[in-house]
Amino acid sequence: MSIYRSSTSPARWMIASMLLSLLASLPLTAQTPQQKTSAGSVVDEVIWTVGDEPILKSEIENQKLYMRSQGMPLEGNPDCYLTEQLAVQMLFLNQAKIDSISVDNTKVDRFVDNFMESLVQQIGSRERLEEYFNRPYSSIREQQRIMAVNNEIVRQMQQKIIQGVAVTPTEIRSYYAQIPQDSLPYIPDVVEVQALRITPDIELAAIDQIKEQLRSYSDDIVAGRRDFSTIARLYSQDSRTSLRGGEYGFVARSSLEPEFAQVVFALSDTKQVSPIIRTATGYHIVQLIEKRDNTINFRHILLKPSVAPDKLQQAVNKADSVAVQVRNGKTSFDEAVVLCSNVDETKNNFGLLLNEDYESDRYGTALFTMSELQQDFASYVDKMQVGDISPAFVSQDANGNTQVVLLKLKQRISGHRADMATDFQLIKQLALQDKKQKELDKWIVQHQKSTYIRISPDYQQCDFKYPGWIKK
Repeated sequence: MSIYRSSTSPARWMIASMLLSLLASLPLTAQTPQQKTSAGSVVDEVIWTVGDEPILKSEIENQKLYMRSQGMPLEGNPDCYLTEQLAVQMLFLNQAKIDSISVDNTKVDRFVDNFMESLVQQIGSRERLEEYFNRPYSSIREQQRIMAVNNEIVRQMQQKIIQGVAVTPTEIRSYYAQIPQDSLPYIPDVVEVQALRITPDIELAAIDQIKEQLRSYSDDIVAGRRDFSTIARLYSQDSRTSLRGGEYGFVARSSLEPEFAQVVFALSDTKQVSPIIRTATGYHIVQLIEKRDNTINFRHILLKPSVAPDKLQQAVNKADSVAVQVRNGKTSFDEAVVLCSNVDETKNNFGLLLNEDYESDRYGTALFTMSELQQDFASYVDKMQVGDISPAFVSQDANGNTQVVLLKLKQRISGHRADMATDFQLIKQLALQDKKQKELDKWIVQHQKSTYIRISPDYQQCDFKYPGWIKK
């Protein structure tokens, strides 16, 4: 389980995109294992200049190389459209310098730490990551940070350009009318679900037992009788880090839960072990590996106190009793959540689940396809009718802690083509996105005229989306 502070984590499509950008920024000697080339296979050169920023041929070659290695299609002329994409970004960056746009470094560091952790997990290990790029981990992270800063600056610049853009009901209807019916987005079967969650009580004796076990590990490590990494491999309940001897990898303070970060960043001796730290995931001991600038690398061992069978049964019985009262009309599900759930976040919206799948078009809404629901939740919801209450069942929360759950199917919407009656908010969002993109396109065309641009003759025959790159 992660001890990262709850925050946006990069989705798989974002990892692939950032991997592509990261590879494109590296020298040609750093290639994927599948597509290694000799260092002198491409003579690097400046092929475009936008403002005072160059675009190198190696950037485009590396992007094409990576896309081929991942089976991504290279349609049309990639030398043209990939270069234009970089040039557009540089227009925004140039204007951002003029407008003195800055970024929140804490936010950037948090994103980079999460991205690097996701990248290591995807590739397998830090060592394999270094081999993949033929560079030290610290160098890869720094390059990623530069790109993250630039991406955030571009995002802020774009937001500044389109701030205040809105759509009227007339514009929404006009946008909807011009879309061919077979081009309207297809909305799959979706559901809205409420959950009543009860976390069983954990006996103090179970917590004391966990703490005593961690103290025993700590004593053995400090006395030199056992190695921290060995104990972590054998006993840590963090499945992500245990196979690496508990090593977490370099992270910034802002990426960790505050109570955890306070203790970890206070460590100074790599031979010592931290006091026991309690977080939402359980109880930890930590050993410092290395501090570097504003980041830290450490090992940790996580243990979770187990729920006694009788306490678990009490929670199940309580949930069953609530379900009977709701089914008999003696109370509503909303009231039951407020009165009986001991998980605070579920009380604020009467247990309505929110979609946290970053890859979903429904992210941030209360709508889920079956595949987007937690698997054990979906197995019940799939068989339920609107208004049904599930049996009580034992599940796990996002931190891997045991909970007892009741579900109510609030709404089920059958798959259909988007229409104004059912999906007005979606169509409004699409119309707004279309209007914002037109505003950005207009800005790009205007700034092509006022920005110094030099293009190598080999690229002047391209069929660009924005023709104004080549000055007449």
